[in-house]
Amino acid sequence: MTDAKTKIDETVKANDVVLYMKGTKSMPQCGFSSRVAGVLNYMGVDYADVNVLADDDIRQGIKDYSDWPTIPQLYVKGEFVGGCDIITEMTLSGELDQLFEQNGVTYNKDAADKIREANG
Repeated sequence: MTDAKTKIDETVKANDVVLYMKGTKSMPQCGFSSRVAGVLNYMGVDYADVNVLADDDIRQGIKDYSDWPTIPQLYVKGEFVGGCDIITEMTLSGELDQLFEQNGVTYNKDAADKIREANG
């Protein structure tokens, strides 16, 4: 598991935005992963996706790494942000925009506004 923790740590620190998910950003394999990837894709965020279904050590390792039991998990600038419910809430409240702005992550503000309009 140490290898998984090292790999996770390196991935999280080497990329501004990382989504640990079931499936890939182009083909999510669960509804929760699909929702978070869909938000990031729609907002035009450049992010690394890690398919936990491809590696059991990573699948368990990411839960241990964050002390968070579920997947997907979003990381921004090396910090754990949350899972599907938290990302959904942050998107709708505008907090995700603020997080991206504070960390210099490029995203499409108009797309973020459209998500909020559609769900308002």
